[in-house]
Amino acid sequence: MDQLILLPIVIPFLTAIICILAYKNYALQRQISMVGSFLLFGVVIWVFTAVYQNGPLSVQPGNWPAPFGITWVVDLLSAIMLVLAGLMMVAVAIYARADIDEHRESLGYYPLYNFLMMGVCGSFTTGDVFNLYVWFEIMLISSFVLLELGGDRRQLEGAIKYMTINVIASMIFLSAVGILYGLTGTLNMADLRGALATAPQGMVITVSMMFLVGFGIKAALFPLYGWLPSAYHTPPTAISAIFSGLLTKVGVYALIRVFTLMFVQDVSYTHNILLWVAGFTMVAGVLGAASQGEFRRILSFHIVSQIGYMVMGLALFTPLALAGAIFYIIHHIVVKTNLFLVSGVVNRLKGTYQLKKIGGLYKKRPFLGILFLIPALSLAGIPPLSGFWAKFALVRAGLEAQSYWIVVASLVVSVLTLFSMTKIWAEAFWAPEPDEGADLEVPPADWWQRVIPVAALCVVTLLIGSTAEWVFQLSLETANQLLDPTLYIQTVLGN
Repeated sequence: MDQLILLPIVIPFLTAIICILAYKNYALQRQISMVGSFLLFGVVIWVFTAVYQNGPLSVQPGNWPAPFGITWVVDLLSAIMLVLAGLMMVAVAIYARADIDEHRESLGYYPLYNFLMMGVCGSFTTGDVFNLYVWFEIMLISSFVLLELGGDRRQLEGAIKYMTINVIASMIFLSAVGILYGLTGTLNMADLRGALATAPQGMVITVSMMFLVGFGIKAALFPLYGWLPSAYHTPPTAISAIFSGLLTKVGVYALIRVFTLMFVQDVSYTHNILLWVAGFTMVAGVLGAASQGEFRRILSFHIVSQIGYMVMGLALFTPLALAGAIFYIIHHIVVKTNLFLVSGVVNRLKGTYQLKKIGGLYKKRPFLGILFLIPALSLAGIPPLSGFWAKFALVRAGLEAQSYWIVVASLVVSVLTLFSMTKIWAEAFWAPEPDEGADLEVPPADWWQRVIPVAALCVVTLLIGSTAEWVFQLSLETANQLLDPTLYIQTVLGN
């Protein structure tokens, strides 16, 4: 049973290799990538069910006992992230059939996409800090090439900023890994829990701050977020959608993992810094969004803002707060991916992302207007959609912890988020259509391959909101596992 946790890595890897072998047959690559996406989604559902029913799963390839060998481990947090990754992979794979042109297919879009997903799944399943670095680098290389694929000038500019800043983050991360090994003699995450408790605490705090900076850059935390809104609006929509939904959340996942499992020696210091960073991230992101007039630029700044909510839950470090952070991740991955996909549909119809050049969409395409409103209102936290319940849990946790300033900041940011979503609605959907704004011709197959994943993710958003009690209980159980990692440690190291 434990061996199945390797499949989320093996499936996208084999899919990428087969796509490379079929490098001149783009139609076959599309089909192979689609089959691989659905297969991965089925496997991660299987993994989640096994973990939910039986507890964490762990495997040591080569039969080297932990902490000496390479460890793969999936607990509830990892399983949830794998399911979300599988769902996004399916949605974007369908959308990409209409969105990715033949030129980018010839440059290797499908192998790169699957290598990227292999890196994402590897990050969620590794139990070793050095291998977490390896999977981050696989993601970085794949995402950089995807970001500049096609050679558009805007893409190259965004890709250079993206690569430069993330290489710096990787250097800091690798340096921290080296110091960590020098302090403890181990890089197994479960083993580090005990090893760090007896290490010199001044050095432990220093290393924890290095991890915060390294992962903070990758998660786009304040003040290290500038690369994201400069890059995420430049590639084709299918690429920016998977980036917006998953890549920054891998950074958030890493922060949650290390600051609940490893760096808990001086919570009053480390997590207070996290709380201030979360507050500034919320505010800086939403103010950036409010000043923009381009669909994807607004959404890109909102990625930054919403990351602040997730880190807020980690920083408060209570069961309710962590549950709120996990609920927020579940909600945000679905909603943010969907909003980027909607922006791509709008661009396909109007030939632009500039809001003032669009107009009249609700009158002509009311169904598309509804598909925008559902994730947009959820992002703003309007009840009874998923975003409301996630924010409600975080606000309540902040009040219980008497961190009133972060509660006020989160509520103000929610109002400004609603303002940004209202601006998109007013200018793109509700305002009169400009004289030169006639819709472009969209073939039926192209239209439905774009709309079906958007509609499916809207249904998922509604399901999360309507089953909020079950999702919250799942999030709370996950939070309790994170705060008391005994089961995780026993699964990896044995009794």
